[in-house]
Amino acid sequence: MYDRHSSLMEGSIWKGMLTFALPIFLGNLLQQFYNAFDSWVVGHYIGGTALAAVSSSSSLIFMMLGFFNGVAMGGGIVIANLFGARQYEEMRKVIHTLILFGLTAGAFLTVFGVVFTPLILKWMGTPESVLPQSIRYFRFYSYGILFSVMYNVFVGILHAVGDSRHPLMFLMISSAINVVLDLLFVAVLKLGVGAAAAATTISQGISAMLCCLHLLRAKKESYGIRWRELRFHRKSLQSILRFGLPSGVQNSVIALANVVVQSNINAFDTAAIAGCGAYSKLEGFAFLPITCFTQALSTFVGQNLGAHQYDRVKKGVAFGIGCAVILAEVIGVFSYFFAPQLIGIFNSQADVVDFGTRHMRTICLFYCLLSLSHCIASIMRGAGKATVPMVTMLVCWCVIRVSYITIAVKIVPELETVSRAYPITWACSSVVFLIYFFKVDWIHNFDRIQARKA
Repeated sequence: MYDRHSSLMEGSIWKGMLTFALPIFLGNLLQQFYNAFDSWVVGHYIGGTALAAVSSSSSLIFMMLGFFNGVAMGGGIVIANLFGARQYEEMRKVIHTLILFGLTAGAFLTVFGVVFTPLILKWMGTPESVLPQSIRYFRFYSYGILFSVMYNVFVGILHAVGDSRHPLMFLMISSAINVVLDLLFVAVLKLGVGAAAAATTISQGISAMLCCLHLLRAKKESYGIRWRELRFHRKSLQSILRFGLPSGVQNSVIALANVVVQSNINAFDTAAIAGCGAYSKLEGFAFLPITCFTQALSTFVGQNLGAHQYDRVKKGVAFGIGCAVILAEVIGVFSYFFAPQLIGIFNSQADVVDFGTRHMRTICLFYCLLSLSHCIASIMRGAGKATVPMVTMLVCWCVIRVSYITIAVKIVPELETVSRAYPITWACSSVVFLIYFFKVDWIHNFDRIQARKA
């Protein structure tokens, strides 16, 4: 077997990380673009109520996908460590176990989403005027949720071995298809809000299929897949769950906390829901520098710790954190000054723009804190310490966030009160992460753990 995707373990650190992170950035940009394009098409061709319906479903979608995507993320860390250590036979077992896990999880989520959508949306306090379209949108999305799960599994495998170029190519194709189908289904054929979800489902299916075909054709690579090797290897599954369960639990509980936040937003009128929904799409674009560097950091740390290149890990960590934090804050300042124009892209109604602008300006100047928290959390996951970010984020982004909102909204029932929950809890997690990061010798502790295993 031979392997071409190993640039993160050799050569220039900053060139290797940027070369790996840039396709992730462009891929996430495309993914956010077609997610935002869904909202733009819905808001302009159907109306504010339909946009509110899409927005009210977003937190629920993340809650459902968060757990399984977190477990898949843990699988990617295991693969990166084994790839760095050149333990290819064990790596193949993890890959095939992870794929079978994804197929099982995707099937479960499809049934769950189709059956329980109305109940959960009602529990979230979705307004009656929005509820029918929210149910329609989320049910159509649920029909293809397996594709979303498997796409994340396949991309996680490719990223773990240092290949971020092929996922970008496949995402470019699916994004173009999504745009065409959105315009055809919603703007031309007038099929309604469910058609926007159907367009997303079809495009996600195509991207998952392309990733799968690429992995099937990679027969000479150590990470190539073969259907006959699909099975649950007990040791591999245990490794995936050990690394992934903390991230999965973290994602789910934080998503549940965000559902509570969305429920408080739902207590305002439809314009507030639509305005905050428009902001959430813009926020996805703003977080792209964070996302690309955090994914690069996890893979970089995982591979190089597996190869016992500890000085390289330290240098890469410093570079990744610096780039992500600076870029995030630059975007935050830009978002603050151009908030009305950005919100207006999705819906030009004055009250929608007003609510969205107020929400954005309360949050966006603190993107540097969110970036810092995510970077250190990704570094810890890459080092096999997924419990650290899980506990920190559960306490700060769930317990403190929900407690703050529960108390503060009763005292000051304004949208900005809800909005402040994000920067306050980001600041809390950043302080905790910094204390841990500088007080604990996590790199050499990893070395001792590896020595004991040997």
